[in-house]
Amino acid sequence: MRKDEQPTTRRTDIHRRALLVTSAATALTLNGVSFASATGRDDTRTVRGTLPTGSPDYVYVPVEVPDGVRELHVSYRYDKPPVPPGTQGNALDIGLFDERGTDLGGRGFRGWSGGARSEFFVRADAATPGYLPGRIRPGTWHIALGPYTVAPEGLAYEITVTLRYGAPGAAPRPSYPPERAAGRGRAWYRGDCHLHSVHSDGRRTPVEIAALARAAGLDFINSSEHNTHAAHAHWAEHAGDDLLILLGEEVTTRNGHVLALGTDPGTFVDWRYRARDNRFGHYAREIRRAGGLVVPAHPHATCIGCNWKFGFGEADVVEVWNGPYTPDDEVSLADWDSRLEAAGRGGHWTPAMGSSDAHRDPDRIGGPQTVVLADELSRTAILAGLRAGRSYVAESASVSLDFSAAGGRGRRAGIGERLAVDHDAPVTVRLEVSGAPGCTLRLVTDQGTLLTSASGSVEWRTTPAYASYVRAEVRHPATVPGLPGPLAAFTNPIFLGERG
Repeated sequence: MRKDEQPTTRRTDIHRRALLVTSAATALTLNGVSFASATGRDDTRTVRGTLPTGSPDYVYVPVEVPDGVRELHVSYRYDKPPVPPGTQGNALDIGLFDERGTDLGGRGFRGWSGGARSEFFVRADAATPGYLPGRIRPGTWHIALGPYTVAPEGLAYEITVTLRYGAPGAAPRPSYPPERAAGRGRAWYRGDCHLHSVHSDGRRTPVEIAALARAAGLDFINSSEHNTHAAHAHWAEHAGDDLLILLGEEVTTRNGHVLALGTDPGTFVDWRYRARDNRFGHYAREIRRAGGLVVPAHPHATCIGCNWKFGFGEADVVEVWNGPYTPDDEVSLADWDSRLEAAGRGGHWTPAMGSSDAHRDPDRIGGPQTVVLADELSRTAILAGLRAGRSYVAESASVSLDFSAAGGRGRRAGIGERLAVDHDAPVTVRLEVSGAPGCTLRLVTDQGTLLTSASGSVEWRTTPAYASYVRAEVRHPATVPGLPGPLAAFTNPIFLGERG
């Protein structure tokens, strides 16, 4: 609220009472608040209630909005009582849907800030980061609440809605970053596809992220805010021929997170479902129809709602390494590797990638980064390289790999490719690494790790009969006895032999 405005305030206490169950145990509409007619003055109403344990994933508070509203402002707070050790306390997310409704697909979606903000506004010419500007049309709007976790005694909340009247401003015309960087031909390009700004729960602005991406030696990044595409229109001025900016979303469900990577500008992907609802396949196809890739993020992370439950049948790529290398990344790497053997016999395989998931200082953008072989620095070429697995992951721009296999009559294959030679044909695998002093080089096959070396290069001879695929790892010295050291880099595999 601005200092020069003195709103008329009326407060209405409304206790929790279900009016309508909108989807089997997943959404609930509560008693709301009505602004019956335009008063010409600022008008404020307050709603209070308590959500019990076992509440639906999403709860909707209706707001009846009259004509003539210039701005809608919402603030909220909720109790955070102490809880016993090992018990989850209260956490309540928030977002907004306009008069077009709350149906899945997001036709009425106007923004989501999760738990990152205690207030937001929308109007025709501007909106809080994470929210979409646009006219405040009359009708039933809905404040969306997401009780992420609820303490044993329940979650008591208070929501204050203020309507400000007057003529609406002019709606901004969205501008999006170019999909191709000029003058950049076939090369290995470095990117970070999982980043958060002030448009969700990050603390950095787009201009700060772009500067840090350039400083980290990146050629491309992807906008991936939690459950909102509101940032898409704020990236154009930060792109250039030295930095391609892709657009997307981190679709943050209660059963895992998935990156919608490199979608068409303005694409919104709904998140309000669980694996049991059998809806993920539909939204995965929506991502692909919008030109993007479906990338399960941090699939073995231990945070609530982060562990991936949807399976990998719809995945185009999987994020195996997320931020600083931790035990859950090691589990993700092993799980991904366990599915490669079938691909070695000619089946489908899902390439791996890595991203920083950077939110704020001291999170390091480009740590790790995915290095992609692409025909040019463009949205189409980068996504094609990622989808094909022509990529490796490195902890920073200082680490570079050269990995290949040769055999048969002068045949050669690189990362993500297949060396199609006879079952018993001799194959020579070569790996060269720079920028990783003190690290150990490892060659991993369907049998496990078959070669380690402390030098910066290694050459190994095998046959497709002995190894259906081979991939490379570069690891720092072990920090825990008996366990492998943290990764400095790893590659997607090279498959050996004819298809099965």
